[in-house]
Formats: sequence, C-alpha cells, structure tokens
Amino acid sequence: MSATVVNLRQARKQKARDSKAQSAAENRRKFGRSKAEKSQEHAEATLETKRFEGHKLTSVSSSSPTDED
Repeated sequence: MSATVVNLRQARKQKARDSKAQSAAENRRKFGRSKAEKSQEHAEATLETKRFEGHKLTSVSSSSPTDED
C-alpha cells in the first residue's frame, strides 16, 4: 500500500509549461497564416452570414406595428 510521491513544485511547473505550449500552438494556428488564408476565411464567414440572414422568415424592421385603441 505505497503511494507515489509527487513533488508539487515540479507538478506545478509542468502544468505551467503545458499551458504555455497549448497557448503557443493556438497562437501559431491563429496568427501564423498568410494574408490569402486570412482573406479566404473572412470571405467564407461573410458568405455564411449572408446565407444565414437570407433564410430568416421575418426581417427585422425599425418600425413595429402598434395597436392603438
């Protein structure tokens, strides 16, 4: 019935290293793209938004119907 002894200082430092590595990988993916790739992604997002907005059943208008009795 022996448990594994864990050095908390080393575990904490390893966790920090893993966190930094994960954020570095995320930044490489996010910022390590060419201008063409960025513009392509932006164009796809714009097209997707236009398609979504075009399929709405009702349009949003600034004037709403009011019932005056």
